[in-house]
Amino acid sequence: MTVDDLIKTMTPEVFQTMKSALELSRWPDGRKMDSDQKVLCMEALIRYEQMTNMPADQRIGYMEGSCKSSKDDDVQPLTIK
Repeated sequence: MTVDDLIKTMTPEVFQTMKSALELSRWPDGRKMDSDQKVLCMEALIRYEQMTNMPADQRIGYMEGSCKSSKDDDVQPLTIK
């Protein structure tokens, strides 16, 4: 069984539980997540979002009205003295 196969079997409830655990850095039973667990959990959540075609505004890391820079922005040179 591959990681993608495991993620395909995730239910929305499992997704929400993992998302909450990542937000709190703690598993539902109260144990603290280590850095490797956080990375793997984040990867699984992002892959789940992609596989289920979750709308962008519901995905992890979505920022409404993100940076709106353009080529016409005023450029001010930085002078170091």
